[in-house]
Amino acid sequence: MHTEGRFAPETATEARERFDALGPTAQTVVREVATAMEFPKDEYDERVTGEVVERARNALFATSLEVHVGSREEFDAWREDHPDYEATVAGNENVDRVAWHAAPFADRAVAATFADEERAAIETLRRQAFGRLYRDEL
Repeated sequence: MHTEGRFAPETATEARERFDALGPTAQTVVREVATAMEFPKDEYDERVTGEVVERARNALFATSLEVHVGSREEFDAWREDHPDYEATVAGNENVDRVAWHAAPFADRAVAATFADEERAAIETLRRQAFGRLYRDEL
């Protein structure tokens, strides 16, 4: 088993603080991308909306989330050690590998099974974690 990412908020407040702190970074990323795309000022003003920056912030938050990656047996052992957590598992139950993220403040976790495409599973899981565990809190 191994871990990808570093951010595993213990509380909703910790998650909100991280999310808020990413606002300026998201603005900078969007501005730099728009500059690289050579948007003239009027197009920049029209296309770079608050929603665009918000989506960038959502993505930055999600990509920093800690994800555990292991075998089905390791995931099942984690679930046994965390019986109070409600776990939502996406994918096929007959697949041997699992990626998961837990939100202790919500007593919930999300997981995704995969066979070969670990990187894709991790990124899919992070989007699911954001949508299912954090969006309403942020």
